[in-house]
This record gives sequence, structure tokens and C-alpha cells, in this order.
Amino acid sequence: MAIHHFQPTHYYTAIGSHPPVLHLASGDSVVTTTVDAFGKDATDQEVTPRGNPQTGPFYIDGAEPGDTLVVVLDRVSPNRPIGYTRSVVAPNVVDPAYVRELPVPGLVEWRVDSKSGTATLLKEDTKLGTLTIPLAPMLGCFGVAPSKNQAISTETSAEHGGNMDYRGFIAGVTIYFPVFVPGALLHVGDGHATQGDGEIVGTGIEISMEVQFTVRLIKGKRIRWPRGENNKYIFTVGNARPLDQAVQHATTEMLRWLSEDYGLDTISASILLGQCVEYDLGNVFDPAYTMVCKLPKVLLPALQTIRAS
Repeated sequence: MAIHHFQPTHYYTAIGSHPPVLHLASGDSVVTTTVDAFGKDATDQEVTPRGNPQTGPFYIDGAEPGDTLVVVLDRVSPNRPIGYTRSVVAPNVVDPAYVRELPVPGLVEWRVDSKSGTATLLKEDTKLGTLTIPLAPMLGCFGVAPSKNQAISTETSAEHGGNMDYRGFIAGVTIYFPVFVPGALLHVGDGHATQGDGEIVGTGIEISMEVQFTVRLIKGKRIRWPRGENNKYIFTVGNARPLDQAVQHATTEMLRWLSEDYGLDTISASILLGQCVEYDLGNVFDPAYTMVCKLPKVLLPALQTIRAS
């Protein structure tokens, strides 16, 4: 179980079967950096074209289609003091009749103070005054190479992950990806210092990051959509448009998880989810929307007893 330090020199704005930058064994960790959505690095200089550029891909030795890749986000840390957000909500999140009232969007700057864990709005010509908010660093876009030699734009998402912009992808979370190609080919990028649900202005506080992650491989376990867990929840992720289809994918994946790993039949799982499920909204700005289906872990020990019986 090695720790690799990798400094990227080029980036990709599509997640696909690109030549790998590094080979990893199951259990290895990587310390690396990402540029922001505008292609700017830790010095706030544009070093690559914009569009959620990705660091990687990282080849996980032994990974084959039908396996599951486990990615633990050990650390997600902004590495510069300035971040950017768009200033106007997206037209698709307001009533159609209200769209004509929206002003022309621009960019606003935030002073990011990692030591104090805050971001402060620098633009003075708003009516917000001095606005300071807490940091919650996250990755907005990451995932594995999709099947059939596809290269899918980092502007959107699908079964492979991609631009999900879920504010739950923070340090300490574990994410499970289906493996579609040999090596899985993990890409990471699109750091946000913080972000509201839905990314409704089309950005979080876009910023470059230092990221540490650890990979593991589960051989022979097939999942269909990304899954994850943190201290309180297990969750599944559906990416699609319209939003109800994203709900369908996430809910179906949770039903499969409860069946495959916890031994529940569809009726039992439905009763449990019907009263205990929670949904989080991921991206509603990009071509595919993201919905997250969550179940509190406090409910799982009893289910594990069922599984063992």
C-alpha cells in the first residue's frame, strides 16, 4: 500500500479511456492537485482550457469490467486564496416567464481562508454587505472511464460518475464506481470550496485543490450506478434528465443494494425506504441532473442481522 505523489502536466475535459498517468494497486493512495473549472491552477493562472478539466486518469491494476472501484476521499483542500462563482441563477431553475427578468451573469470573487474555514464575498456592488460563509470543500466532477470506448464530456454525468456536483463528496466519504474498462481509469477534478444544493448558478466556489484519495478494488461485484457512504448514511446516485429519471436510477440502485448486500426482498426494502429514505439534490444545471438516495446507517445493523441469518 504505497502513497504516490503526482503532479499533473495535462488535463482532460472528457472522461474516457485516455492513456493512464499512473498505475495503482488496490490499497494505494495518491496525493495530487486539480485545477478549477476555468482551468486555473494554484497560482490562479489558466494552464488548460476551461470545462472542469480532470487530473488523471489513474489505472488501478487488476480492475476489470464487472468489478467495483472503491474511492475514499481522504483529503480535499483548497490550495489558493481566491475562488469564483457565477452571479445569476440558471434559467432552467426559475419559471420560464421569469427568465426575461434575469440579468446578464458575471463572475464574482471570494476570498478563501482555509485556516479559518471561511469564504468572504469580495464584490462590493451587491446588497449583501460583508458575506462570509463556511467552507465545505468537495469534488464536483470525477469518475471512471465509461464503456464502449466512450469519452463523455465533463459538463455532464452518467453511470460512470462525471459532473454530479453533489455537495456530499467531501473528505471522509467513500464512493463506489462500477468498472467498465480495464484499469477503471479514475479521473478527478472540479473542486468547490463550497456549494449550495443543485449548483443552481452553474458553479460552486470554483477553486484549485490538493486532493488525497485511496483506492480499493472489489473483484466480481457488479453495481450499475455510483454508490457511497459516510458516517451517517449509505447513498446511491442517479444521473439523468428529466429529474424524475434521476430519481428512478438512484432509487433502483438503493433497492438493489438492500437486496444484494442486506438480504431484503422488494416489499421489505420498499417499506423501509417508504418511511426512512432521504433525497439530496445534486446538479440541476448541466445536461444530466443528479439525485442522491440516502438511507440512515442507524437502520443497517438490524438489516445485517437479517443478511447473516
